[in-house]
Amino acid sequence: MLSLFHSPEYLWLLLLIPVLAWRRFFVAQDNGAIPFSNVETTMRLPRTLRQRLIWLPDALLLLALVGLIVALARPRDGRQQTVSTSEGIAIELVVDRSGSMQAMDFRIDGERVDRLQAIKNVVTEFVLGGEGLEGRFSDLVGLATFAGYADAVTPPTLDHSFLVAMLNQTRIVDQRNEDGTAIGDAIALATEKLNALDARGKQKIKSKIIILLTDGESNAGTLDPLQAAELAETLGIKVYTIGVGTKGEAPFPVRDPFSGRQVLRPIEVNIDEETLTKIAERTGGKYFRATDTDSLEAIYREIDELEKTKVESKQFVEYRELAVEDYPTLWGTVPPILSIVLCLIVAGVLLKTLWLRELT
Repeated sequence: MLSLFHSPEYLWLLLLIPVLAWRRFFVAQDNGAIPFSNVETTMRLPRTLRQRLIWLPDALLLLALVGLIVALARPRDGRQQTVSTSEGIAIELVVDRSGSMQAMDFRIDGERVDRLQAIKNVVTEFVLGGEGLEGRFSDLVGLATFAGYADAVTPPTLDHSFLVAMLNQTRIVDQRNEDGTAIGDAIALATEKLNALDARGKQKIKSKIIILLTDGESNAGTLDPLQAAELAETLGIKVYTIGVGTKGEAPFPVRDPFSGRQVLRPIEVNIDEETLTKIAERTGGKYFRATDTDSLEAIYREIDELEKTKVESKQFVEYRELAVEDYPTLWGTVPPILSIVLCLIVAGVLLKTLWLRELT
Protein backbone atom coordinates (compact mmCIF):
# COMPACT_ATOMS: atom_id res chain seq x y z
CA MET A 1 0.00 0.00 0.00
CA LEU A 2 1.36 3.43 -1.02
CA SER A 3 0.21 6.72 0.55
CA LEU A 4 1.23 9.69 -1.60
CA PHE A 5 0.47 13.35 -2.18
CA HIS A 6 -0.06 14.32 -5.80
CA SER A 7 0.84 17.99 -5.14
CA PRO A 8 2.87 18.07 -1.91
CA GLU A 9 4.01 21.69 -2.51
CA TYR A 10 0.68 22.94 -1.16
CA LEU A 11 1.61 21.56 2.25
CA TRP A 12 3.93 24.54 2.70
CA LEU A 13 0.77 26.58 3.32
CA LEU A 14 0.42 24.75 6.65
CA LEU A 15 3.18 27.04 7.97
CA LEU A 16 0.58 29.83 8.01
CA ILE A 17 -1.63 27.99 10.49
CA PRO A 18 0.54 28.62 13.61
CA VAL A 19 0.78 32.32 12.65
CA LEU A 20 -2.99 32.65 12.31
CA ALA A 21 -3.58 30.76 15.56
CA TRP A 22 -1.08 32.95 17.42
CA ARG A 23 -2.69 36.16 16.13
CA ARG A 24 -6.19 34.94 17.00
CA PHE A 25 -5.64 33.41 20.42
CA PHE A 26 -2.53 34.99 21.90
CA VAL A 27 -2.36 38.56 20.66
CA ALA A 28 -4.35 40.91 22.91
CA GLN A 29 -7.47 42.29 21.35
CA ASP A 30 -8.20 45.94 22.37
CA ASN A 31 -11.15 46.57 20.10
CA GLY A 32 -14.22 47.56 22.10
CA ALA A 33 -12.44 47.52 25.46
CA ILE A 34 -13.93 49.50 28.33
CA PRO A 35 -11.50 50.89 30.98
CA PHE A 36 -12.04 49.83 34.59
CA SER A 37 -10.10 50.99 37.63
CA ASN A 38 -10.06 47.48 39.13
CA VAL A 39 -11.03 44.17 37.49
CA GLU A 40 -10.07 41.92 40.39
CA THR A 41 -13.68 41.40 41.41
CA THR A 42 -14.64 40.56 37.83
CA MET A 43 -11.84 37.96 37.51
CA ARG A 44 -13.12 36.14 40.60
CA LEU A 45 -16.53 35.60 39.00
CA PRO A 46 -17.15 31.98 37.86
CA ARG A 47 -16.88 31.50 34.08
CA THR A 48 -19.84 30.09 32.19
CA LEU A 49 -19.61 27.22 29.68
CA ARG A 50 -20.16 29.68 26.87
CA GLN A 51 -17.19 31.74 28.07
CA ARG A 52 -15.01 28.64 28.31
CA LEU A 53 -15.82 27.63 24.71
CA ILE A 54 -15.72 31.06 23.10
CA TRP A 55 -12.54 30.00 21.25
CA LEU A 56 -14.13 26.93 19.65
CA PRO A 57 -15.60 28.46 16.43
CA ASP A 58 -12.26 29.96 15.47
CA ALA A 59 -10.48 26.69 16.23
CA LEU A 60 -12.96 24.80 14.03
CA LEU A 61 -12.39 27.24 11.16
CA LEU A 62 -8.62 26.86 11.53
CA LEU A 63 -9.01 23.07 11.39
CA ALA A 64 -11.16 23.49 8.28
CA LEU A 65 -8.38 25.56 6.72
CA VAL A 66 -5.89 22.79 7.53
CA GLY A 67 -8.21 20.29 5.83
CA LEU A 68 -8.51 22.49 2.73
CA ILE A 69 -4.73 22.79 2.43
CA VAL A 70 -4.32 19.02 2.79
CA ALA A 71 -7.07 18.47 0.19
CA LEU A 72 -5.21 20.81 -2.22
CA ALA A 73 -2.16 18.55 -1.86
CA ARG A 74 -4.39 15.65 -3.04
CA PRO A 75 -3.52 12.82 -0.63
CA ARG A 76 -3.88 9.45 -2.34
CA ASP A 77 -3.95 5.88 -1.15
CA GLY A 78 -2.20 3.74 -3.75
CA ARG A 79 -2.56 -0.01 -3.88
CA GLN A 80 0.08 -1.72 -5.97
CA GLN A 81 -1.18 -4.69 -7.93
CA THR A 82 0.57 -7.21 -10.17
CA VAL A 83 -1.08 -8.82 -13.17
CA SER A 84 0.66 -11.87 -14.63
CA THR A 85 -0.01 -13.11 -18.11
CA SER A 86 1.51 -16.28 -19.45
CA GLU A 87 1.82 -18.07 -22.73
CA GLY A 88 1.61 -21.58 -21.34
CA ILE A 89 2.76 -24.84 -22.86
CA ALA A 90 0.36 -27.73 -23.28
CA ILE A 91 2.10 -31.02 -22.47
CA GLU A 92 0.75 -34.51 -23.03
CA LEU A 93 2.62 -37.18 -21.07
CA VAL A 94 2.42 -40.54 -22.81
CA VAL A 95 3.58 -43.45 -20.64
CA ASP A 96 4.13 -47.06 -21.64
CA ARG A 97 2.51 -49.56 -19.25
CA SER A 98 3.16 -52.74 -21.22
CA GLY A 99 4.35 -55.92 -19.50
CA SER A 100 8.00 -55.21 -20.28
CA MET A 101 7.84 -52.22 -17.91
CA GLN A 102 8.12 -54.76 -15.06
CA ALA A 103 11.87 -54.94 -15.68
CA MET A 104 13.65 -53.88 -12.50
CA ASP A 105 16.70 -52.11 -13.90
CA PHE A 106 16.12 -48.84 -12.04
CA ARG A 107 16.91 -47.96 -8.46
CA ILE A 108 15.41 -45.43 -6.04
CA ASP A 109 17.37 -44.84 -2.82
CA GLY A 110 19.42 -47.94 -3.54
CA GLU A 111 16.41 -50.28 -3.93
CA ARG A 112 15.40 -51.91 -7.18
CA VAL A 113 12.13 -50.71 -8.68
CA ASP A 114 10.37 -51.42 -11.95
CA ARG A 115 10.53 -48.96 -14.81
CA LEU A 116 7.02 -47.61 -14.30
CA GLN A 117 7.70 -46.74 -10.65
CA ALA A 118 10.86 -44.87 -11.62
CA ILE A 119 8.89 -42.94 -14.23
CA LYS A 120 6.20 -42.01 -11.69
CA ASN A 121 8.80 -40.49 -9.36
CA VAL A 122 10.56 -38.45 -12.03
CA VAL A 123 7.39 -37.28 -13.79
CA THR A 124 5.94 -36.14 -10.43
CA GLU A 125 9.01 -33.96 -9.88
CA PHE A 126 8.76 -32.67 -13.47
CA VAL A 127 5.13 -31.59 -13.00
CA LEU A 128 5.10 -30.46 -9.35
CA GLY A 129 8.75 -29.46 -8.92
CA GLY A 130 11.70 -30.98 -7.06
CA GLU A 131 15.25 -32.24 -7.63
CA GLY A 132 16.25 -29.12 -9.55
CA LEU A 133 12.94 -28.86 -11.39
CA GLU A 134 10.68 -25.84 -10.90
CA GLY A 135 7.45 -27.59 -11.88
CA ARG A 136 5.05 -26.77 -14.72
CA PHE A 137 2.59 -24.64 -12.72
CA SER A 138 1.51 -22.43 -15.64
CA ASP A 139 1.16 -25.29 -18.12
CA LEU A 140 -1.69 -27.56 -19.07
CA VAL A 141 -0.54 -31.13 -18.54
CA GLY A 142 -2.41 -34.25 -19.67
CA LEU A 143 -1.75 -37.97 -19.30
CA ALA A 144 -2.21 -40.88 -21.66
CA THR A 145 -1.04 -44.46 -21.19
CA PHE A 146 -0.67 -47.30 -23.63
CA ALA A 147 0.07 -50.96 -23.95
CA GLY A 148 -1.84 -52.96 -26.59
CA TYR A 149 -4.12 -49.92 -26.94
CA ALA A 150 -3.93 -46.27 -25.97
CA ASP A 151 -5.99 -44.78 -23.17
CA ALA A 152 -6.56 -41.10 -22.31
CA VAL A 153 -6.30 -40.85 -18.51
CA THR A 154 -6.70 -37.10 -18.00
CA PRO A 155 -7.09 -34.25 -20.52
CA PRO A 156 -4.57 -31.38 -20.37
CA THR A 157 -5.32 -29.65 -17.07
CA LEU A 158 -3.93 -27.19 -14.53
CA ASP A 159 -5.01 -29.54 -11.73
CA HIS A 160 -1.60 -31.13 -11.51
CA SER A 161 -2.22 -32.82 -8.16
CA PHE A 162 -5.09 -34.78 -9.71
CA LEU A 163 -2.94 -35.68 -12.70
CA VAL A 164 -0.15 -37.01 -10.45
CA ALA A 165 -2.71 -38.98 -8.43
CA MET A 166 -3.98 -40.62 -11.62
CA LEU A 167 -0.41 -41.37 -12.72
CA ASN A 168 0.28 -43.07 -9.39
CA GLN A 169 -2.81 -45.25 -9.92
CA THR A 170 -1.50 -46.46 -13.28
CA ARG A 171 -0.61 -50.15 -13.28
CA ILE A 172 1.35 -52.39 -15.62
CA VAL A 173 -0.98 -54.64 -17.65
CA ASP A 174 -1.31 -58.17 -16.34
CA GLN A 175 -3.57 -59.60 -19.03
CA ARG A 176 -1.95 -61.09 -22.12
CA ASN A 177 -4.71 -59.86 -24.43
CA GLU A 178 -4.06 -56.26 -23.27
CA ASP A 179 -0.30 -56.38 -23.64
CA GLY A 180 1.67 -54.85 -26.49
CA THR A 181 3.20 -51.52 -27.49
CA ALA A 182 0.88 -49.32 -29.58
CA ILE A 183 3.19 -46.34 -30.06
CA GLY A 184 1.40 -44.99 -33.15
CA ASP A 185 -2.03 -45.04 -31.51
CA ALA A 186 -0.62 -43.37 -28.39
CA ILE A 187 0.89 -40.49 -30.36
CA ALA A 188 -2.33 -40.05 -32.35
CA LEU A 189 -4.43 -39.95 -29.17
CA ALA A 190 -2.14 -37.41 -27.51
CA THR A 191 -2.20 -35.31 -30.70
CA GLU A 192 -5.99 -35.33 -30.70
CA LYS A 193 -6.14 -34.17 -27.06
CA LEU A 194 -3.71 -31.31 -27.65
CA ASN A 195 -5.39 -30.22 -30.88
CA ALA A 196 -8.77 -30.07 -29.08
CA LEU A 197 -7.42 -27.26 -26.86
CA ASP A 198 -7.77 -24.78 -29.73
CA ALA A 199 -11.54 -25.18 -29.61
CA ARG A 200 -11.61 -24.47 -25.87
CA GLY A 201 -9.63 -21.24 -26.20
CA LYS A 202 -9.36 -20.76 -22.43
CA GLN A 203 -5.61 -20.13 -22.32
CA LYS A 204 -3.09 -18.68 -24.73
CA ILE A 205 -0.88 -21.65 -25.62
CA LYS A 206 2.66 -20.94 -26.73
CA SER A 207 3.38 -24.48 -27.92
CA LYS A 208 2.17 -28.06 -27.65
CA ILE A 209 4.44 -30.97 -26.92
CA ILE A 210 4.20 -34.71 -26.37
CA ILE A 211 6.65 -36.54 -24.11
CA LEU A 212 6.49 -40.21 -25.09
CA LEU A 213 8.20 -42.77 -22.89
CA THR A 214 8.50 -46.41 -23.94
CA ASP A 215 10.79 -49.39 -23.46
CA GLY A 216 10.02 -51.43 -26.55
CA GLU A 217 9.09 -51.66 -30.20
CA SER A 218 5.75 -50.80 -31.76
CA ASN A 219 3.94 -54.11 -32.19
CA ALA A 220 0.27 -53.26 -31.65
CA GLY A 221 -2.38 -50.73 -32.63
CA THR A 222 -3.70 -49.63 -36.00
CA LEU A 223 -1.53 -46.61 -36.80
CA ASP A 224 2.12 -46.64 -37.78
CA PRO A 225 4.28 -44.49 -35.42
CA LEU A 226 5.78 -42.44 -38.28
CA GLN A 227 2.33 -41.72 -39.71
CA ALA A 228 1.24 -40.52 -36.28
CA ALA A 229 4.36 -38.34 -36.13
CA GLU A 230 3.41 -36.78 -39.50
CA LEU A 231 -0.02 -35.93 -38.09
CA ALA A 232 1.54 -34.30 -35.03
CA GLU A 233 4.00 -32.37 -37.19
CA THR A 234 1.17 -31.10 -39.43
CA LEU A 235 -0.65 -29.73 -36.38
CA GLY A 236 2.50 -28.06 -35.01
CA ILE A 237 2.96 -30.50 -32.13
CA LYS A 238 6.49 -31.40 -31.06
CA VAL A 239 7.25 -34.93 -29.83
CA TYR A 240 10.05 -35.76 -27.40
CA THR A 241 10.71 -39.51 -27.24
CA ILE A 242 12.43 -41.35 -24.39
CA GLY A 243 13.68 -44.91 -24.66
CA VAL A 244 13.81 -46.29 -21.15
CA GLY A 245 15.75 -49.30 -19.91
CA THR A 246 19.16 -50.92 -20.04
CA LYS A 247 20.57 -52.21 -23.29
CA GLY A 248 20.88 -55.91 -24.03
CA GLU A 249 19.46 -57.64 -20.96
CA ALA A 250 17.35 -56.47 -18.04
CA PRO A 251 16.46 -58.18 -14.73
CA PHE A 252 12.85 -59.31 -14.98
CA PRO A 253 10.73 -60.67 -12.09
CA VAL A 254 9.53 -64.23 -12.69
CA ARG A 255 7.97 -66.90 -10.50
CA ASP A 256 10.33 -69.78 -9.65
CA PRO A 257 8.38 -73.00 -10.48
CA PHE A 258 10.08 -74.95 -7.70
CA SER A 259 10.03 -72.53 -4.76
CA GLY A 260 7.08 -70.35 -5.84
CA ARG A 261 9.12 -67.27 -4.94
CA GLN A 262 9.63 -64.30 -7.23
CA VAL A 263 13.15 -64.06 -8.56
CA LEU A 264 14.93 -61.83 -11.07
CA ARG A 265 16.04 -63.39 -14.34
CA PRO A 266 17.93 -61.60 -17.13
CA ILE A 267 15.77 -61.24 -20.24
CA GLU A 268 16.71 -59.87 -23.63
CA VAL A 269 15.24 -56.41 -24.26
CA ASN A 270 15.17 -54.24 -27.35
CA ILE A 271 14.14 -50.63 -27.97
CA ASP A 272 13.43 -49.39 -31.48
CA GLU A 273 15.67 -46.36 -31.13
CA GLU A 274 15.70 -45.73 -34.87
CA THR A 275 11.93 -45.21 -35.02
CA LEU A 276 11.86 -43.14 -31.84
CA THR A 277 14.61 -40.90 -33.24
CA LYS A 278 12.74 -40.41 -36.53
CA ILE A 279 9.53 -39.51 -34.65
CA ALA A 280 11.34 -36.85 -32.64
CA GLU A 281 13.28 -35.40 -35.57
CA ARG A 282 10.22 -35.25 -37.83
CA THR A 283 8.29 -33.15 -35.30
CA GLY A 284 11.18 -30.93 -34.19
CA GLY A 285 11.67 -32.76 -30.91
CA LYS A 286 14.53 -34.86 -29.60
CA TYR A 287 15.20 -38.49 -28.70
CA PHE A 288 16.70 -39.45 -25.33
CA ARG A 289 17.87 -42.72 -23.83
CA ALA A 290 17.42 -43.35 -20.10
CA THR A 291 19.26 -46.33 -18.66
CA ASP A 292 18.93 -45.45 -14.96
CA THR A 293 17.13 -43.06 -12.62
CA ASP A 294 19.82 -40.36 -12.83
CA SER A 295 19.76 -40.25 -16.63
CA LEU A 296 15.94 -40.19 -16.60
CA GLU A 297 15.97 -37.20 -14.24
CA ALA A 298 18.56 -35.46 -16.43
CA ILE A 299 16.34 -35.96 -19.49
CA TYR A 300 13.34 -34.31 -17.84
CA ARG A 301 15.55 -31.44 -16.65
CA GLU A 302 16.74 -30.92 -20.22
CA ILE A 303 13.18 -30.94 -21.57
CA ASP A 304 12.24 -28.53 -18.79
CA GLU A 305 14.96 -26.15 -20.01
CA LEU A 306 14.05 -26.57 -23.68
CA GLU A 307 10.36 -25.86 -23.14
CA LYS A 308 10.12 -22.75 -20.97
CA THR A 309 6.82 -21.02 -20.23
CA LYS A 310 6.78 -17.30 -21.05
CA VAL A 311 5.41 -15.34 -18.08
CA GLU A 312 5.01 -11.56 -18.12
CA SER A 313 4.23 -9.55 -15.00
CA LYS A 314 2.87 -6.01 -15.12
CA GLN A 315 2.61 -3.80 -12.06
CA PHE A 316 0.26 -0.87 -11.71
CA VAL A 317 -0.97 1.34 -8.89
CA GLU A 318 -4.64 2.06 -8.33
CA TYR A 319 -5.14 5.32 -6.41
CA ARG A 320 -7.97 6.39 -4.13
CA GLU A 321 -8.32 10.21 -3.91
CA LEU A 322 -8.79 10.76 -0.18
CA ALA A 323 -9.99 14.35 -0.65
CA VAL A 324 -13.19 13.16 -2.32
CA GLU A 325 -13.39 9.40 -1.60
CA ASP A 326 -14.11 7.36 1.53
CA TYR A 327 -11.25 5.47 3.13
CA PRO A 328 -12.04 2.10 4.77
CA THR A 329 -10.16 1.19 7.96
CA LEU A 330 -10.37 -1.56 10.57
CA TRP A 331 -12.50 0.71 12.76
CA GLY A 332 -14.88 1.94 10.07
CA THR A 333 -15.01 4.14 7.00
CA VAL A 334 -13.40 7.60 7.14
CA PRO A 335 -15.36 10.17 5.09
CA PRO A 336 -13.64 12.28 2.41
CA ILE A 337 -11.48 15.18 3.64
CA LEU A 338 -13.68 17.79 1.90
CA SER A 339 -16.74 16.41 3.71
CA ILE A 340 -14.94 16.82 7.04
CA VAL A 341 -13.91 20.38 6.04
CA LEU A 342 -17.50 21.28 5.16
CA CYS A 343 -18.74 19.95 8.51
CA LEU A 344 -16.10 21.97 10.38
CA ILE A 345 -17.03 25.19 8.54
CA VAL A 346 -20.76 24.71 9.12
CA ALA A 347 -20.21 23.90 12.82
CA GLY A 348 -17.91 26.89 13.29
CA VAL A 349 -20.27 29.34 11.57
CA LEU A 350 -23.35 28.09 13.44
CA LEU A 351 -21.58 28.29 16.81
CA LYS A 352 -20.21 31.74 16.06
CA THR A 353 -23.57 33.17 14.90
CA LEU A 354 -25.81 31.47 17.47
CA TRP A 355 -24.69 30.18 20.87
CA LEU A 356 -21.10 31.52 20.91
CA ARG A 357 -21.71 34.78 19.08
CA GLU A 358 -19.75 37.79 20.32
CA LEU A 359 -21.86 40.52 21.90
CA THR A 360 -21.13 44.16 21.03
